[in-house]
Amino acid sequence: MCCKKGVLMDLFNVHAQASVLMTLILAYSLGIVHGITPDEHTWPITFSYSIGSYSAKKGFLIGLAFSLAFSVQRALASELAYFSLISFMSKPYIDYIVYVIVGSAMVFGGLYVFRFNNVFHIHFGKIDKIHHQEALSGKYIDEKHKKTTYKMAIVHGFIAGWGFGAFALILYTVLAPSMPNAYVAWLPGFVFGLGTTTVQILAGAFFGIMGKRLSLPENVSQHIAKLTAARTLVLGGVMFALSGILGLSDPKLLSFNIVTPIKVHNLHNLNIGFFLVIAVVVGIGLSTFLIETIKYKRLYKTT
Repeated sequence: MCCKKGVLMDLFNVHAQASVLMTLILAYSLGIVHGITPDEHTWPITFSYSIGSYSAKKGFLIGLAFSLAFSVQRALASELAYFSLISFMSKPYIDYIVYVIVGSAMVFGGLYVFRFNNVFHIHFGKIDKIHHQEALSGKYIDEKHKKTTYKMAIVHGFIAGWGFGAFALILYTVLAPSMPNAYVAWLPGFVFGLGTTTVQILAGAFFGIMGKRLSLPENVSQHIAKLTAARTLVLGGVMFALSGILGLSDPKLLSFNIVTPIKVHNLHNLNIGFFLVIAVVVGIGLSTFLIETIKYKRLYKTT
């Protein structure tokens, strides 16, 4: 009980632990907190891909694929940190570069998803006049969905892992250097990733079944799920990329920090990352899901 209490007390003001086991317990606990709290490197991707899967099982697996790739990256970075080769990641511009890369990957992922979906009615190829009229009327639903894939989630997970925040700072400056040798130096990062994985796979399963609870025909529910995923990826990706470009052009523009009394990382200091999560997941993702659900329920009541 004392040890557990000690670990919990150390989750905000973290210090080197007396043993490898305690270090790994601490890393796993931090990973769980990282997975729960709003984080721009995990939540937008997990939400987008999982809700687009339209399945608890697939959402679970997508969350797992993304988080395991994230864990591998954190393990690699943890090993580099042991040899003091990770200092470049603490540079402010690294996060902005990651924003641009992740944002671009999100946009391409979104374009893939809605290539065969009526999302903002964008065409890839010859325009069919009848299809165009039906789509503009809001009654057209294309059943030929492109699905989000595990490969896409894996790529996103590995890229996103290079973002640098409060949790990464703890991993690379406190936990990894405290390991006894290079053979186990990768473990704090990997175990931290497993903690995040624990939360993300549950979140993925939850998002994956959201579309099934709409009390709408299956093809309509699938359409809403795909539309939500596509809009979140494309518009969210644009927001990430623009934030990265803005930060690279003038870091001072995005260097604001709002301090709260909540002693939890990702909630104590609110920066651009926090507001990106809220804007993308809530502002774009959940709002699209709710608005489209209401629209189609009204449509089916009147028909």
